[in-house]
Amino acid sequence: MEPEDLDLLYEVENDVEAWDFGSNTAPFSRDTLRHFLLTATGDVFIDRQVRLVIELHDGQTVGVVDITSFDPKNLRAELGIIVAPAFRRRGIGVQALQQMEQYARRTLHLHQLYAIVPDKNEASLRLFARAGFAVSAILHDWLFDGQSFSNANLMQKIL
Repeated sequence: MEPEDLDLLYEVENDVEAWDFGSNTAPFSRDTLRHFLLTATGDVFIDRQVRLVIELHDGQTVGVVDITSFDPKNLRAELGIIVAPAFRRRGIGVQALQQMEQYARRTLHLHQLYAIVPDKNEASLRLFARAGFAVSAILHDWLFDGQSFSNANLMQKIL
């Protein structure tokens, strides 16, 4: 990510509707995100994560894809993605996941990628399934939206 990606990162991280699908509980300030962009080393072995912007051929930024919880000892990492609503259902997400898979396999030499996908996020369940991920476990009462608990799916792909 580059400093000019601050607006996209701010929009993605502060999308309240997406908070039910993850672990955010409060918005991030521009200053906090700017600090993140400036202090990230770009070295996955130090940062334990890689966050990349999804960019179209014309340079338009349409989302973010990331590898987090990078575990070099066990050769695995968590994979996450968010595509701007106007660009969903165009195959962009599948292409981004495939490119991250290639990076994970060829550069990081990972054995597996995984994603934790809420039951109610049907679009993400379909996306990861299209990219070759399979549900390996149900995480019962994994997510709390402030009123009730819901299940999440542990989806894995062995590389």
